This record gives sequence, C-alpha cells and structure tokens, in this order.
Amino acid sequence: MSILSKQNKKMEKEDITHKIIGAAYKVFNTLGFGFLESIYHKALLIELQKAGLKVESEKALKVYYNDIVIGDFSIDIFVEDAVVIELKSVENLSKAHEVQLVNYLNGLEKEIGLLINFGPSGVDVKRKYRKPKMKAE
Repeated sequence: MSILSKQNKKMEKEDITHKIIGAAYKVFNTLGFGFLESIYHKALLIELQKAGLKVESEKALKVYYNDIVIGDFSIDIFVEDAVVIELKSVENLSKAHEVQLVNYLNGLEKEIGLLINFGPSGVDVKRKYRKPKMKAE
C-alpha cells in the first residue's frame, strides 16, 4: 500500500471519528445526563444513520483460545466496518473500560476505537488505537 493510500485511509477514519463524536455531543445536548446506556445507544444509532454512516449495533464477536471458540460477546456499535464504539453512562471512566475497548479492537483486528461516556459533566471520549499485525509475505 502506498504512503498516499495509507494517508487517505487515515484521513477517512479521522473523518468518521469526527462525525461519531459530533453525533455523541448532539445526543448528550438533547438528552443530558442520567439515562441508561441503552437509551444513549439507541439515540446515537439514530444520529449516526442521519449522518450517513453505516452502523452495526451489538456486533457479535467470538473469543478464541488455541483456535477454539470459548465464548462470545458483542460490541456496542461498529461504524463503517472500521471504528469500534464502546458506550458508557457512568460517573467516571476507568482503566478497565479502556482495556475492554482494546480487547474488542484486538478481537476484531481493527485499528481504531472510541470509548464514549455520557457522564454527569458531559461527553467524555477516549480514542484507542491498535497497530495492525504485519502479515507475513
């Protein structure tokens, strides 16, 4: 992949994350603090779709151990087959929330994720990046 192609992909993902963050602020400005995560989830899906983004809600993810499926779980929202979103509605984000998002990125082999908290002082967004594994040639 050329350097220009890599830069275009990075800019495309940055544009997507900006739209996601803007949608999260719209949701918070409309609803405020105090709702369950599921309410923010549904409202954010509406805003992301209005922004013209392809979204998947509760995307299933299998967990493997030694090539054997040992469990499964789902991520909150997956946008444009590229960005993983983990939503929270808590007083404060913890390191465990960030680790959860990184595990999702690793499980899906995706590079960028957003941890979005609809907290008492507003929207808190943490970006997490995962370097893709180099493929053997």
